[in-house]
Amino acid sequence: MKYALEFKLECIDKYKKGIHIDVPPNCKSSHRDFMNGVRNWAKTYDKLGMGGLKHSVCNRRWTAEERFKIVAQTLTGKPLIQAALENGVNVGQLCRWAKIYREKGMDGLELRKGRKPKEPDMPKKKKIRLAPSEREELELLRARNEYLEAENVYLKKLDALVCEREAAHPKAKKRKPSRR
Repeated sequence: MKYALEFKLECIDKYKKGIHIDVPPNCKSSHRDFMNGVRNWAKTYDKLGMGGLKHSVCNRRWTAEERFKIVAQTLTGKPLIQAALENGVNVGQLCRWAKIYREKGMDGLELRKGRKPKEPDMPKKKKIRLAPSEREELELLRARNEYLEAENVYLKKLDALVCEREAAHPKAKKRKPSRR
């Protein structure tokens, strides 16, 4: 949520004096989250003055060199928050730049306009031309496969019928031949 500059300055003043700050009624975050925001405003105000609290009319375009300069500060051991405050960058944005730099190097920090390039198309399957003898063999194998599948289905049905007959006449099987 965006807050007016006057409201931010008022909250910073209350924060520094130790006065309780009420969360605005239209704020959806908890008191703790709101106070974290106020602390960040105070740090930004201390580092950058009033200019750091103002909303920019448009987003700033960072060149790859500027991004690298800021990321390099974090790589040398400077805390992320401190580097972000000194350079007027959002902490989350700086964290993302650092991650991209670790993964892709300097190329990752370059600006790209437009859509991401599509992944290269998968290679199309090539039709394989078979020799006449290979074609005949393939046809024979397919016919044999169909025959075996049909035989498998037949045997399963036959087995089911046998099981069904045995279930219908359980006593018939238990009878023993009589002794005469």
